Amino acid sequence: MNAAVLHLLENQIDIKQVPFSDRGSRLLVYQHADKPALYIKLAERLINYEAGIESYLKRLPLIENLEFIDEDGNVLDFKTSSSADMLRFETNIGEIQIVFQDEKTLSFGVPSQTVVGMRFQIRSLKWSNGKRDAFYQVSNGKIMKNQKQGLNVELMIESQDDCALTLHIGNDDSFNTKPFSIAKHEAQTRWQKWFDMVPPVCESRREKYAYAWWVMANNLVSPNGFVKYESMMPTKAFYVGAWLWDSALHALAFQHIDIKLAQNQIRAMLANQLEDGMLPDAIFDEGVVSEIHHPIHARVTNPPIMAWAALKIYETDNDIEFLKEIYEPLKRENAWWFKHNDDDNDGIVQYTHPYSSGLDNSPLWDFGMPVESPDINTYLILQMNALAEIAKLLGKHDEATLWKNKADELTQRIIEHLWDEEAGIFDALHNEKHIPVITPFNLYPLWISKLPKEINEKILAHLTNPNKFWGRFGLPTVAFDDATYSENKMWRGPVWANINYFFIEALQKIGEVELAKELRTKTLDLIASQPGIREYYNAKTGEAPATAAPIFGWSAAVFIELAIQEYKESRNN
Repeated sequence: MNAAVLHLLENQIDIKQVPFSDRGSRLLVYQHADKPALYIKLAERLINYEAGIESYLKRLPLIENLEFIDEDGNVLDFKTSSSADMLRFETNIGEIQIVFQDEKTLSFGVPSQTVVGMRFQIRSLKWSNGKRDAFYQVSNGKIMKNQKQGLNVELMIESQDDCALTLHIGNDDSFNTKPFSIAKHEAQTRWQKWFDMVPPVCESRREKYAYAWWVMANNLVSPNGFVKYESMMPTKAFYVGAWLWDSALHALAFQHIDIKLAQNQIRAMLANQLEDGMLPDAIFDEGVVSEIHHPIHARVTNPPIMAWAALKIYETDNDIEFLKEIYEPLKRENAWWFKHNDDDNDGIVQYTHPYSSGLDNSPLWDFGMPVESPDINTYLILQMNALAEIAKLLGKHDEATLWKNKADELTQRIIEHLWDEEAGIFDALHNEKHIPVITPFNLYPLWISKLPKEINEKILAHLTNPNKFWGRFGLPTVAFDDATYSENKMWRGPVWANINYFFIEALQKIGEVELAKELRTKTLDLIASQPGIREYYNAKTGEAPATAAPIFGWSAAVFIELAIQEYKESRNN
């Protein structure tokens, strides 16, 4: 990829729908849908300001109704243009531009030799040992009016050439301002450097591929507090923090441009491992999410796929030191699952809280918790196989054999305990009773790639049945013909890119190459055909429901990974 990538992103970033941000930043710039005004939100939970790990979801913007005004105080209407590095607002007195000077500072470039102003409300946030406030300076211009009244601020500037109004949001006013041309050049250079790293893909995928790489950078935040490494949020627009299994999937894309950044997605989660080995569901600046009170009260984690992802990263660069670093923490996490999530001591691991599955509202949990589910046991088998490979690479051959044996034993156990020969699926059980719902998670053990041939055949019959799962866009998260199927409700029907991806890999592993290619094409076509990149998609229409979060991380990561796969295969044929 080259400079043309930035051109591909021209006006693809709709700031009425998604935030304009920058790598490392926690500032989110939006435009109001119904008036010529901007607002700025924070991708921070700030639980010391307002208690509660989800209170940020209701917080109002820090800066609201940011309007550009002429010398008479009239609001300037504008036409917005966007690119990865800059926002441009065409007004009747000239163009106003915005770039990130740094992760806490926005630079506004205003027309030269003009009187122009800005009006906004600021809701300063203050608590015992911190605050979030806005500070501003002007470079190459003169502030003619600086009026503050309550929440309202009005500035008027007489600009010279290369004038910039610099808006800094943070704890204090110790920041530097730069001429706009310098801030603009630095922003362009940062983004060009990012896109220069990305590998090529087929021409038909390039536009969405560019957008996907923008999503990957736009959702990155710098280290702060409990976030000890540069980490990617699933989407700064909604999910504030880094989530466990999201981070593993994000790493799959980052490995193609920056191995350390990919590794740091793993490190960031392992750095917050709890004393008993559990990894938290999510981390954020001020803490971790390891316990949730809804819909039931229980400890919460995410599926254990870190070892699986780490091994893929290793296959890219053979960094044995990274494997040495993470091996023991991953062993402890694996032990935690078996020690604390098997109430009946039958060797089959359970979910105690729905959110630990990552499938928050799946109908698999409608009948109560805990649930012995095929997917968690499949993840653990994959994890133990990955740990076996890691142990072997580290020269721990006895441990490698032990991991292989444990994985094989659990495989046999789920066949004996969960396989329903008549239905041709693996059951999910609550209180040892079959849960009468059919989902792709009942087919998950296909991914193990060591099932008896007759079991694989029955699973494939379900998977490729268009009345159940083999839809136009891939796999619904509940079978089409199941009574609980719901087109637009999160994990109760819509297609998710990560689940498609897991089954693509499963099909590849068992030698069903053409089916894997078909599912890969369905997934790429789905994401490419829709505006932006969303959290999930309607399994029948392909459209993203209104509730599906925008600029969603693992959807972008999966698109990148699959597009690169597709390109490499096309070059080899």
